Amino acid sequence: MAAAGVSDDQVTSVCGHCDRAIPSSNIDLHFAHCSRNLEKCIVCGDMIPRKHAEEHFLSTHAPACCSLCSETMDRDILDVHKGENCPKRIVTCEYCEFPLPAIDLLEHQEVCGNRTELCYMCHKYIRLREMHSHVSRCTGAVSNVAESSRNTRALERERERAAGAPRRQPREFSPRRLLFTIAITGIAVLLGSLFFQRKPGRTPVN
Repeated sequence: MAAAGVSDDQVTSVCGHCDRAIPSSNIDLHFAHCSRNLEKCIVCGDMIPRKHAEEHFLSTHAPACCSLCSETMDRDILDVHKGENCPKRIVTCEYCEFPLPAIDLLEHQEVCGNRTELCYMCHKYIRLREMHSHVSRCTGAVSNVAESSRNTRALERERERAAGAPRRQPREFSPRRLLFTIAITGIAVLLGSLFFQRKPGRTPVN
């Protein structure tokens, strides 16, 4: 019986299936509908329509397989795994920015970091793995004496070539000139052979 001064709509009872507070006047009808159509998820405790209970579990709570490395794990850590921990996730080399799987990054950078590039300030070749620290302390001066003297000699040779006479370009020998030369040579040989040819002498009479 409802308490004095309290209407039936304000008196509630807890549903034994979903643990919700339901007006006492509707509790029987609610319980019949709730127990027949809803199911409590054993993982998160949410009330799920019975026909969607399996779909809810598979899409929300079932272990998931990483599409990159095929490792199975809890679904709630899948995104973190793909972004930070998966050995097959794509990362880029810090030296050449080439994209490759994370599992191959260390070996690649061991080789790539040993490549050298010219420092634009001091004009020395520096390993890529050392370039950042080198640039931060580089003064722009060439500290290698041999490098400095080699650059000086190269500059002197350039000045000598600039001050000297230009090189003569080889004369082009055209096909027409070649044929003309061959023809003149042939005529000269023919005339020479005719001029120096000996005439047959007469046989003396005894």
